[in-house]
Amino acid sequence: MRTSKRTQILEAATRVVEREGVKSVTFDSVAAEAGLTKGGLLYHFASRDELVQAIHQHLAGQWDAEIAAAAGKPADEATPAERLTAYTRVSTQGATRAELLFMLEGSTTPGHAAPWDAVMERWAPPLTATDAEDPAALDRFIARLAADGLWLYESLTADRLTPRLRRALAERIAAGLTSDDV
Repeated sequence: MRTSKRTQILEAATRVVEREGVKSVTFDSVAAEAGLTKGGLLYHFASRDELVQAIHQHLAGQWDAEIAAAAGKPADEATPAERLTAYTRVSTQGATRAELLFMLEGSTTPGHAAPWDAVMERWAPPLTATDAEDPAALDRFIARLAADGLWLYESLTADRLTPRLRRALAERIAAGLTSDDV
């Protein structure tokens, strides 16, 4: 299937962010990366803010699709343990620079955070007040924190885990989610 121009633009914008950061997303930089004119970009996105919001949605959508593929089913058909196991397996693969920068940037702007928050709510929801009394819910949240910690470790340090070590850590975290009481 052929990639749409809009998707090509969003992928080009992601490459700009990978190299130069979020602040470098301009119509000129993205148009040059996508091999389009600035007018061609304006046809799809009326403003830089609209483009940035679309990048957030694009990256969060890719992440959501990866988690669904890892689960082998949509979130609404998976148990809490299956959802979190899939989230753990995908999150422990590490993030791209663009994902990390957009998640950080998105955390300061509610509209930008919304696509990321929706993915988190589906796959790794936060604890509720009643979860404090539920050991299985606490175990799921601890596994989420471990997966998030591994993701941040890989994203923020120069240390690179070998694929074998990363897989072993991911499986160790996920193993705690497969027992019947979780």
